[in-house]
Amino acid sequence: MVSKTISNVLKGILVLVVVASLIGNCVLIWLNTRRTPKCPARQVNLGQPVVHDERSAVFADLSVEEFHQVSDYMTKIPGMSISTDPLSPPSVDYLYMIDLSLPKKLDVLNHLDTNGPKPAREATAVVFHGMNNNISEYVVGPLPNPTYHYDVTLERYGREIPLTARPVSAGEYILIIKFLQHVLKPISTLLLDSFGIDASANPAYYQNMPSGVKSGDRQTWFSLCRNEEGFYIHPVGFEILCDHKSTDNMSWLVIKVLYNGQYFDSILDLKKQYEAGTVPKIIYKTVPNYASLKPRNKPTGVGPQQFYAQGERFGIKNNHIVYLDWSFAFGMSPLQGMRVFDVRFRGERIIYELSVQEAMSVYGSVTPNLMLTKYLDGSLGIGRCAYELVRGVDCPYSATFIDTFHLLDTGVPRRLRNSICVFEHDMGYPLRRHFSEIVFNSYGGLANSALVFRTITAIGNYDYMWDFIFYQSGSVEAKVHATGYIASSFALKDNFPFGHQVAENVTGNIHTHFINFKVDLDVLGVENVFQTKDMEFVNVSMPWMPERYTMIPKVVEKQLQTEQEAALRQDTKTPRYLHIASNKTNRWGQQRSYRLQVFSYTGDHLPESQAEERAMSWARYKVAITKQKDSEQSCGSLYNQHDIWNPAVDFSKYIEDNESIENQDLVAWVTTGFLHIPHAEDIPNTVTVGNGGGVLLRPHNYFDEDPSIHSADSVYLAPGSEDSCDSNRMACLAQETCSPVLEPFTYHGFKVETRGKN
Repeated sequence: MVSKTISNVLKGILVLVVVASLIGNCVLIWLNTRRTPKCPARQVNLGQPVVHDERSAVFADLSVEEFHQVSDYMTKIPGMSISTDPLSPPSVDYLYMIDLSLPKKLDVLNHLDTNGPKPAREATAVVFHGMNNNISEYVVGPLPNPTYHYDVTLERYGREIPLTARPVSAGEYILIIKFLQHVLKPISTLLLDSFGIDASANPAYYQNMPSGVKSGDRQTWFSLCRNEEGFYIHPVGFEILCDHKSTDNMSWLVIKVLYNGQYFDSILDLKKQYEAGTVPKIIYKTVPNYASLKPRNKPTGVGPQQFYAQGERFGIKNNHIVYLDWSFAFGMSPLQGMRVFDVRFRGERIIYELSVQEAMSVYGSVTPNLMLTKYLDGSLGIGRCAYELVRGVDCPYSATFIDTFHLLDTGVPRRLRNSICVFEHDMGYPLRRHFSEIVFNSYGGLANSALVFRTITAIGNYDYMWDFIFYQSGSVEAKVHATGYIASSFALKDNFPFGHQVAENVTGNIHTHFINFKVDLDVLGVENVFQTKDMEFVNVSMPWMPERYTMIPKVVEKQLQTEQEAALRQDTKTPRYLHIASNKTNRWGQQRSYRLQVFSYTGDHLPESQAEERAMSWARYKVAITKQKDSEQSCGSLYNQHDIWNPAVDFSKYIEDNESIENQDLVAWVTTGFLHIPHAEDIPNTVTVGNGGGVLLRPHNYFDEDPSIHSADSVYLAPGSEDSCDSNRMACLAQETCSPVLEPFTYHGFKVETRGKN
């Protein structure tokens, strides 16, 4: 009994010791955590060579107040009755869009470089004149407090723009939904039995673009889908062709119907044959939603995270960013997407404008919707679809986020919260390095840390991730990655030359992706030339053995003189080195230049014999060099999608005049992208890996040496100095630990935020 009592006492003491030890360790950990300093928000860098420039405001997007000022002005113009209601029917005069009107380049350069007057700040207002069946663009200014407007449609496009070239507005979409509900009502039993679709509910569908087969058409194929998450890959085998050209929706018509691969002249024709049993029927069966992005297993992990041990090394003020040796202004066009201006390295302008221009896809299918589909996303609005980015997924958790605003088919300004992110990123591999044990022992290297400026646009089914990356070597990269849902069609036996079956009764259809970037390089000014360099093998004799020869590579260099000569087509071999060069030389007597290095995996471009090709003629060229003109702002337009046969902007005309490009202000139009033949692994989503392209702008004899050798991040090791912090900050990192300060996770992307007047 005594022994048992002693045993219980000892157990009790042991338990108390263990508990006390745990409490003590927790206290020590807490005290240690309390002593660990928080990482600073900003890095103090007294030697930072670049500063913010208030003059970048000439490129700034319109403010909420400016949107309202222009809208108010437009609605009060005498003799006009312009509506701002986004639910306006096509028959009224509707203010569809307000955007910044960029000032002329020479005026901007005069302001930036010689402290000349600030160019007048103006906006472009796009009005759909439903009463006159045309579209007009007006310049409104000056801002703030506009006092004038003038119609610039003829100046910009050389002709009147017909109303049929307009994008489908929110008001027209509402009428289309009501129209479909009405015309589908007689076959409600067929839709329920075949597809499980309630005809009285809002139908899930996607539509072909352009609408029709010739200029002036507004005829659209609508493909019904199951009303589930990821409906783009739930096609049901029913398509309907509607004519909605009239501004009076009561005059809209059904022209054709497709059911299970068979065409019918009307809804009633299909209904009659279906009920008579003369049509092969589709029998509805439930299937799991393979399109859902809900995790199949419960998420339990968090991947590696980056944080700023010494604080951020970039600064953002209004629309201007500085980072180490870099500075630039930025903006977001609601049509083209993100753009940067006045890009400088060590105070010297390298790029006047780098911008996304257009994204185009051409589809193949046996079904009519995708057979006719040739998407031009710039007409839909790339920038308007830059929705909120998710912290820790779309961008690193520690990124800095920026809101953007637009007024495109919204009536009032819409806020797109956190739609741009900026972060410095360790690329995970060195920018440069060398280890030597021959003759001299040393190691020198530099981590590849760069600034990333990013947005992601969700345009219908596809999501495009756009990055502009600024490297310490003086290089800038513009690239895109694609993800999201593929567009698909109901699997018919004769559809497989146009894709693969990827799910139950689903064909993933072949399509191309072509992306265009505008690169306005100013290499030491605006008098530049375009050069190409490549190689060829030559047979040379050896001076010490004249009778012997060897084959060696030789540089082949050429300077191109005209726009047509410098339009490098997709279907021909392109020289591997492309340069925008100055006639000025570096220390070694070499022309200072920037190289355009294109990464592209595009499919074939649409043959020029096709009438639709004119609206996307920019995609003929891997790179096209033109003389800079303020009248040639973009490779496309708001109207090209819906009048693809007679486009408002035909890029090929920029080249037809064949102007000289010697010692001129030059613009490079760079086309990249990839061919996509969908496969099973595109379900539920296409992954970004391997699906993209881009262009790298890198110095070529621009400097006298690699500028990154001056980076404060450089590491150098020599025997005996491995632990020294003097030339290796990594050696002291463990002594400078800090606790990252993380922002709380928030997301507001499902809210539509508009800004009325104050």
